[in-house]
Amino acid sequence: MPHVEVENATIHYQLLGNPEKPKVMLIAGLGGVGMSWWPQVERFAGRYHVVLPDQRGTGQSSRPADGHTMAQNAQDMAAVLRHAGGGPAHIVGSSAGGAIAQIMALDHSELVRSVTLTSSFACADAYMRREFSVLRYLMEHADLPTVYAAFAMILFAPEYAAENPEMIQAWIDRAAQAPEERDVAIKRIDMVIAHDELARLGTIRRPTCVICGDQDVLTPLSLSKQIADAIPGTEMHVIEAGGHQVHAEKDSRYFELVSSFIDKH
Repeated sequence: MPHVEVENATIHYQLLGNPEKPKVMLIAGLGGVGMSWWPQVERFAGRYHVVLPDQRGTGQSSRPADGHTMAQNAQDMAAVLRHAGGGPAHIVGSSAGGAIAQIMALDHSELVRSVTLTSSFACADAYMRREFSVLRYLMEHADLPTVYAAFAMILFAPEYAAENPEMIQAWIDRAAQAPEERDVAIKRIDMVIAHDELARLGTIRRPTCVICGDQDVLTPLSLSKQIADAIPGTEMHVIEAGGHQVHAEKDSRYFELVSSFIDKH
């Protein structure tokens, strides 16, 4: 697993797929681990050259005490791309990963061919701030099974959760059994609450696609519409019956939309 040294951290990443194909970087959400892109990793690797990083404080990357901001993570991802042979690459971000992708398109645009922002947000509104404040409190005070049971309630669409109870429970159990790293998790929640790039989005000049499920509770559809309205020429898709984890719940439809967008650019 290759790695690159950045500001106070070591960032590990995987390279998958054919190096002769277009380069695609998949940036994970709040959890920060590249493999959280299941089941999309195999699909993307079958068609593109995939860069799959673990963000600082997560996965195989190091655990620095500082640097847990969207801007620093965007700088880290830019360093990964340069280390992996350079850009420009198609950047696909989910949730907080979409926020990082926004800053890459703004501040590291020479490395960006296009951006796909999934279940994301330009800034946290009052609803989202209240939501993440509750999650932060749980992360500080509750046992991990309770923490991740709460996360599952807002990560997955109600219909999907009702139809896949064993998968949801397995996700909760797997997350709760991971080593406790609450300090990093709390800093990453704070990072989400602090993100606000709405005023700058109109200056993005890279092809942009926005995707959101119509049942996304964590970052509701209105936040994706706000992004699409702010960036000129944005292509937007709403996936029916999709929740925040729309890339996992509606995996075939999601890949169809993203690969079509990438192939156009």
